Amino acid sequence: MNEEILRFTDVMLIYHTKRGETVAAEHLTFSVQKGEFVAIIGPSGCGKTTLLSLAAGLLKPSEGVVESKGSFGYMLQKDELFPWRTIEKNIFLPLEIKKQNTAEHRERARALAEKYGLKDFLLDYPSQLSGGMRQRAALIRTLATDPDILLLDEPFSALDYQTRLNVTEDVAQIIRSEKKTALLITHDISEAISLADRVLVLTKRPAHVAYAHEMDFGDVKNPLKRRERPQFSGWFELLWRELNE
Repeated sequence: MNEEILRFTDVMLIYHTKRGETVAAEHLTFSVQKGEFVAIIGPSGCGKTTLLSLAAGLLKPSEGVVESKGSFGYMLQKDELFPWRTIEKNIFLPLEIKKQNTAEHRERARALAEKYGLKDFLLDYPSQLSGGMRQRAALIRTLATDPDILLLDEPFSALDYQTRLNVTEDVAQIIRSEKKTALLITHDISEAISLADRVLVLTKRPAHVAYAHEMDFGDVKNPLKRRERPQFSGWFELLWRELNE
């Protein structure tokens, strides 16, 4: 039986500004199962990134409930690696912030970096790495504190198309290999289909879940191989229509 690790129940979020109230989300209800990869797409400006802030507890809902059963790791649109720190020191940064900077935790973080192709780059600086390698380092940094849920805020959008395809494959493989739960925000329909177990489609603001789809690729988890499957184009056309209703 699946274990629920994150749930939004009838969530409303209201922003208060000098111009008045803005309802960002209303009747927002969905859940995420442990080990599941969920992608969320929606119209521009519908508040997708706000949803991640609600999930992580950075914002409190005006009404409704957000419940989670685990810790969070956040991966942003840009790698945000500190240029004056080596890759190894960048990966250790969350351990320092969370006061977990012990030999045991550093060794685990270093082992992750070596496992996923960064062994020869740990003493390099971010400027010496390609965009794709920097983003891989950013993911390892996010994993350093062993979070239960990864919140991915359009983490590939700053990369060129070719690099993006390669990094998407790398990130998917790492997340699934480490058996992490992931919640991805993206504006890229193809990216959502190729990565996720399930895709949620949000309405325009005030956002709520209009559609939820299980991706029917069976055991095929590799993003590039999914793009080659005959049902890929059908999913793209359906999600495109739903986004533009």
